[in-house]
Amino acid sequence: MKIFGQLTDIIKSNTLTLTDTTDTKSLVDELKKQYSGVPTISKVEQNIEALLSPDTFTVTTAHQNNIFTGPLYFIYKILHVIKLAGHLNSSFTGYKFVPVYYIGSEDADLDELNHIYLDGNKLSWNTSQKGAVGRMKIDKDFIKLIDAIDGQLGVMPHGRQTMDLIRQCYRMGEEVQTATFRIVNALFAEYGLVVLLPDNARLKQQMQHVFEDDLLKQTASGIVAETSGKLGELYKVQAHPRDINLFYLKDNLRERIERLGGTLKIQSENSKGTKLEFILPVEKFKSN
Repeated sequence: MKIFGQLTDIIKSNTLTLTDTTDTKSLVDELKKQYSGVPTISKVEQNIEALLSPDTFTVTTAHQNNIFTGPLYFIYKILHVIKLAGHLNSSFTGYKFVPVYYIGSEDADLDELNHIYLDGNKLSWNTSQKGAVGRMKIDKDFIKLIDAIDGQLGVMPHGRQTMDLIRQCYRMGEEVQTATFRIVNALFAEYGLVVLLPDNARLKQQMQHVFEDDLLKQTASGIVAETSGKLGELYKVQAHPRDINLFYLKDNLRERIERLGGTLKIQSENSKGTKLEFILPVEKFKSN
């Protein structure tokens, strides 16, 4: 395939290597903390350690934390990177390729993530929680949803095993992102898949210069708009960048950030449905 030929040329020319400024130690440290206390296998631990090597590359996919993994392509995307990493490991023996699943846990589109279809029926988690779905807690209504699934799935082949896994991963009071991490690890650890929870202050610190650029210069939106324009010549473009592609995330808030001259505006809504507005000076977000 053409893509593998191009990748071969890049790797042989040694242009696809980690730079000296890449803080892989922080990544490995945080992954070890994330995996502490979670049953996994040596293959995953070895892949995490391998990230410290400049000869290691990741093959990464990302998806939001749909409850119970949601649509089938959630699984397909993960299987794809596992298969691709395996192919690359066989093709380029001097390098290491690690499959990674990045949980998009800070997505706030609950209506998209709160349901599954089972035997043609839509089963939804109706919760009043707000903000990033990954930070929402497994509550009594969620447990009731598990019980409803058990009534249909438990009698099917491998149904009891599946329900036992779901109950082990989705525990009362835990965050949805943690439950998603647990179930994906349980399903794919044997293939060496590394799961990353990005809602992590230390890891976000590594992106500070990118966040600052987006807030102050909006470089990313210009680049994406140019690419979308080229794609639009051949395909229907379904998504368009905003000037600022960051959100204000705090506790149960996840709100858009908009720039108005020398200020950044953040709109929110309190428990009574009243709109609140915060105006912050742009200077507040500049690095010292």
